[in-house]
Amino acid sequence: MDERILSGVLQTDEADPEITLRPRALPEFIGQPKLKETLGVFLEAARRRNEPLDHVLLSGPPGLGKTTLAHIIAREMRAQIRVTSGPVLEKAGDLAALLTNLAPGDVLFIDEIHRMPPAVEEILYPAMEDGKLDLVIGTGPGARTVELRLPPFTLVGATTRAGLLSQPFTARFGITHRLDYYDAPALATIVTRSSEILGCPVDADAAREIARRSRGTPRIANRLLRRVRDYAEVAGETRVTAGAAETALDKLEVDHHGLDEIDRRILAVVIERFGGGPVGLSALAHSLGEDKGTLEDLYEPFLLQSGFLQRTPKGRVASALAYRHLGLKPAAGPGSLFG
Repeated sequence: MDERILSGVLQTDEADPEITLRPRALPEFIGQPKLKETLGVFLEAARRRNEPLDHVLLSGPPGLGKTTLAHIIAREMRAQIRVTSGPVLEKAGDLAALLTNLAPGDVLFIDEIHRMPPAVEEILYPAMEDGKLDLVIGTGPGARTVELRLPPFTLVGATTRAGLLSQPFTARFGITHRLDYYDAPALATIVTRSSEILGCPVDADAAREIARRSRGTPRIANRLLRRVRDYAEVAGETRVTAGAAETALDKLEVDHHGLDEIDRRILAVVIERFGGGPVGLSALAHSLGEDKGTLEDLYEPFLLQSGFLQRTPKGRVASALAYRHLGLKPAAGPGSLFG
């Protein structure tokens, strides 16, 4: 399901297009105004002191710009960036090899940082706080600890599940930001900017239509733009009009609320199989044949944010908006929001 067009997860065939469209400097980054303002202050202060930026933790749903911001931080600090991810760092030695090869001022970016094993995470504690690395040489009674000094560096961690990070680890980040879903005007600006880079003229109404169906996520907006461009080119259009965008998005089964067939199936299961809820996440995931973590991380956040689902102590409940969207009448009864 991760390869669906409305997934915020980076797909296997779009790494190069995403790099092309990625903003390269903080002023080019669209949206997240509070984050931009505060991060800009911290970057300027670090540059004036000629010191590396404090360690940064970025959280939020996939596709909102965490990786882009990590690269921007490196460029703004005129530093090299080393990129890795939590699942790749299986052993403490994997991380130690990265840390010992850092140059002064380097940015180390760890995506999906919540997926690092605890033993690897603990290696970062002294590295982040004291700039040192404690390595254990040998095993058994003859084992000894060697302390290595590390050059000053900035760790940038990105996570979609900040709640899985331990409190001691989170506390070691001096700068923490959560990225929120984008509003339609910001997404329309992103679509317009991307269309210029791609050499694909897009009318303002078309940019707004694509933005409206992009689930508040720049990565999805850019993906929809590329698919709409394909439809327009095949139809012989020299630019993307609102009519062309609407036709293409309808064919892609992305509705006016930014929901696709999977979203509608989730809502239908809650309403039809569980009477509108409440239903526990495990039961819902089992009914959908989906992994519980995937449902919670990738599919549910937008439905909750947009008001189609509501989270209660007893489980998920379909809202009146969900019923209306599916053309159904809200049912009253025990546990219902409408009873």
